[in-house]
Order: sequence, then C-alpha cells, then structure tokens
Amino acid sequence: MAATTTVNPHAACPSFELTRRKRISRSGLPGAALLLASLALAGCQTNSSTDLIRLDRAQGSEQNIASLSSVIQSNPQDPEAYNVRGTAYGRAGDFKRALEDFNRAIQLNPRFYQAYANRGLANRNVGKPAEAVADYNTALQINPNYDVALIGRGNIYRQAGRTNEAFADFNRAIQLDTTDGRAFHNRGLIYQLRNQHAQAIEDFSRAISLSPSSPEPYNGRGVSYLALNDDDNAFADFNHAIELNDKLAESWANQALVYERKGDKARALKSYSHAIRLEPDYKPAQDGAARTRTPGA
Repeated sequence: MAATTTVNPHAACPSFELTRRKRISRSGLPGAALLLASLALAGCQTNSSTDLIRLDRAQGSEQNIASLSSVIQSNPQDPEAYNVRGTAYGRAGDFKRALEDFNRAIQLNPRFYQAYANRGLANRNVGKPAEAVADYNTALQINPNYDVALIGRGNIYRQAGRTNEAFADFNRAIQLDTTDGRAFHNRGLIYQLRNQHAQAIEDFSRAISLSPSSPEPYNGRGVSYLALNDDDNAFADFNHAIELNDKLAESWANQALVYERKGDKARALKSYSHAIRLEPDYKPAQDGAARTRTPGA
C-alpha cells in the first residue's frame, strides 16, 4: 500500500493500495528537517513538503506492465487488475496512465475505496490537491476507518496550513491502531510547529519504530532535540539519517548546523557544501554556507 518515489527529497511518501487486502510495503515517511537556519533555535522546527512518492522506475518497465496488462486482458471487468496496474504506473511516475487505470477501476466498482485513495495520491502528485481531497473524502465515506485516506488527506491539510484538521486526521489514524509510521511522523511535525517538542520526539520515535530504515523521522526528531538544546542526541539522529540515505540534502544541512553550534565552522561548511551539491537550491544549506564561509574563501 505504500508506494515509493522521489520527486522531491523532502517529500512525504505515499501509499498506493495494491489490492483490497494486500498492501505494498510502506518504505518511506513524510520528509522532515528544513531547519530554521539560525543559531537561535528556540522555535526550531521542520517543514516537510507534499505527499509525493519515491519513484521506482522498474515498476513501469515494459516487462512488468506487459505482465499486468495480460491480467487485464484475461479479466477485463476486474477492477483490482486496473488498480494493480495503476499502482505500477504511479510508482513509476506515469501518473496519466495511473489515473486512467484508477478511473476505470472506480467505474467498474464505485465503492472501491482503495482506488479512490490511490487516485487521490496520483492527483496530489500532479498538483491537484482539491481533487485529491475529494477522492480521500469519498474513500472515507465508503470506509471511515481507512487509515491511508486519513493520512493522505491529513498531509494535504497540513501542507495547506490547516493544521487542526490535519492533526485530527492523524489522530484518528493513530486511534485506529495504524501501523503506518507516516501518521506519527506527520503528527510530530505539527507538534513541532506548535513548539511541543517533547510530544514531537515521542511521535518521531514511534515513527522510527515502525519504519526504522527511513531517515526522515530521524531528521525530524533531531530538529526537536536541537530545539531542546540536546545537541548530542540531535547529532546522533542526523548522522544516522545520513547512514540510512546519504543523498538527502537536509540531513547534511542538519549535521552542519550542529557543527556550527559547536563552533566548528570548517566541518559545518563542508557539510553545508555537500548538501548544496546534492540540492543546489536548498536554501538552509546556502544560508549556512554563507554564514560559515571565511572571508575570501
């Protein structure tokens, strides 16, 4: 149910529903860690972007699509077959074809709530948040306890600044005993926004327990540790995020900020510079490099 695609390294990772019963593994979490790039971290927080997906181009390979298409040819009235192929298209980044397949699945079964949620995710990825929310709403009208739709809708609300509604959706998913770490991660981001860092740390820790290979909650927890002036635990979290995925600019910028707080400008600049190489337009890294670069360097 959780798909993986990277359109943006700070993106929250979504979840396409594979079938009515079986879910694709949830491999990613909503991204964290746009640090407030200053040394005064009284209100330091993360600012994850949208509920985009980490691309897996292999899902859209000619061989894989041909295999899924043959299933449709054998079962042209099976909505799940279209949902499965739509999932593959979506994870490969072909959202046009994904939307076509989810539309067909819904035509065949208007109460296929997983397909509505999948279409919502695809709509979110093509920049249509209103349509995405409508799809999540329909999925929840059919199944009010569908955690995937709650989390997907909540993330759109959070990005739109509707944090109370987002918080309610994440809370509801958690009350339903979701095993999707994104619910805890996203709720942690809202706690962080409210400067409730102790609660944020608890939620990030829970997200880590559910998805220990995801770097984003380590970045999120590290930011809250910094806000509480616990530099050692923050540094450990940022370093572990780098160990898990050394291609995220935010992790390197976070590490650099700890070096900067310790007065080690040389190492800070090195990490900020590495973040810039990974993502040239990443402003926290640009600002940090400007602060730590010695005159004439």
